[in-house]
Amino acid sequence: MTFAQTATTSFIVELPQGIHNFGPTAPDTFKIALYTAAATLDASTTVYNPAAVGQVVGTGYTAGGNTLTISVTPVAANNSSGTPTAYWSFANTTWSGASFTARGALIYNSTEGNKSVAVLDFGSDKTVNNSTFQIVFPTPDANSAIVRISSGA
Repeated sequence: MTFAQTATTSFIVELPQGIHNFGPTAPDTFKIALYTAAATLDASTTVYNPAAVGQVVGTGYTAGGNTLTISVTPVAANNSSGTPTAYWSFANTTWSGASFTARGALIYNSTEGNKSVAVLDFGSDKTVNNSTFQIVFPTPDANSAIVRISSGA
């Protein structure tokens, strides 16, 4: 099937509607679900659907994935091009004692009806066998944070 690394279109529309709260006061709960290559996740993905084809099944993984911890609440800084950029990020997340294969992931807002935020494309299948599967988020800054909005975009 297909994966496309992207913020979802619905998320982009819902941000100015004030649907997603990334904190610092009473932030929503954001989660990350893992998927196999059988899934189709792209900009048109609107919600996490527990019945969708391709969610990972395996030891150490529970449907719906992990709850994410917001590590950086929305802040602004200039990126390396001098463009004002708002950004925020999540702490790394792990699945211990895991045995499964994942091709990508969906970040979603479980507080707001499982609305999608972003699709992550791992670039290829990632397999873990009775070990720890970890997602390491990029450096949380105006150039690399997992979620960024710039006035030049």
